[in-house]
Amino acid sequence: MQRRDFITLLGVAAASPVAAPAQHQAKPPRLGFLGSSQQSAMSPWIAAFVQRLGALGWVEGRTLAIDYRFAEGRNDRYTDITNDFVRQQVDVIVTYGTPPTQAAKKATASIPIVFAAAADPVATGLVKSLARPGGNITGLSLQQNDIVGKKLELLRDMLGHLQRLAVTGNALNPGSVLEIREVATTAGRLGIEVITLELRRAEDIAPAFGALSGRADALYVSTDPLVLSNLDRVNALALNARLPTIYNSREYLASGGLLSYGPNYPDLFRHAADFVDKILRGAKAG
Repeated sequence: MQRRDFITLLGVAAASPVAAPAQHQAKPPRLGFLGSSQQSAMSPWIAAFVQRLGALGWVEGRTLAIDYRFAEGRNDRYTDITNDFVRQQVDVIVTYGTPPTQAAKKATASIPIVFAAAADPVATGLVKSLARPGGNITGLSLQQNDIVGKKLELLRDMLGHLQRLAVTGNALNPGSVLEIREVATTAGRLGIEVITLELRRAEDIAPAFGALSGRADALYVSTDPLVLSNLDRVNALALNARLPTIYNSREYLASGGLLSYGPNYPDLFRHAADFVDKILRGAKAG
C-alpha cells in the first residue's frame, strides 16, 4: 500500500448511500459552511471542497450558494453561527471539528449536517456508528486515538530518547480530551512521563508553556480549531522552549512544527463534498 493511500484511509467515512437526484428547485440550494478556525488557515481545504463540488456539477454562485462563517477557534461562536444557519433554513450545514459539529447537532435535528473531520464521532456522541450514523448527521472520522501509539514511536525514534512528554490540547473539545487520555495511557506503557497542559482559550497558551520550564523533552499537540487558529503562537513558543513537536497533519509544520502523522485534510474535504452531493440529490444523512 502506498503511503498516500494509507494516510488518506485514516479518514474513516460514516457513509451515506447514493440516492436519486432531488427535484429541481426554483433557487439553488444553500450550504452553511462553519469554518471553525480562521479562513486563511482553512483556505486550502475549502478550495479542495469547492473544486470537488464543481466536478460533481455544483458550481458556487450558479447552481449552489455557500454561506461561509469563521469562528476562529472560539467555542462561544459555534452556537450563534449554527443557530443563524437554522434561521436561514440552509439545505446542508458543513462543519470541521467536534465542538462545532456538536453545536450544529444541538441546533437542528432536521437540516443535514456533514462534518469534514471529527476526532471520534462515535465516542463523542455525534453518531451512533460509522456504518449507520443515524439522525441528520454524517461525515468523516479522524480516529485520532488509533494512531497515538504510532505517533509516540515516531517521536521517540526521531529524538533517540523520550522520557518526559508534554501533551496539550483544547480541554473544551471532547475529541481532544479523549486523545490526551490515550496519550497518557500509551505513554505510561512505554515508560514515558506525561505532563498535561490544558487550553480553553487563546490566552491560556503562553501561561501553559511558561509552566513547563524545561520539564519536557517534546510536545504532543492534540490539534483542533483553537490550536489551528493560534498555530504560529504555539510553534513560536515551542521553538523558543526548544521543544520538538508532533501534530496530526502537515499543515501544522509550516510555521515550525517538527513531525506530523495523520490524514490528508484536503482529501477529507473532498470526501465531504461527495457526501454533500449525495444529500442534495436526495440521500438521507443517517
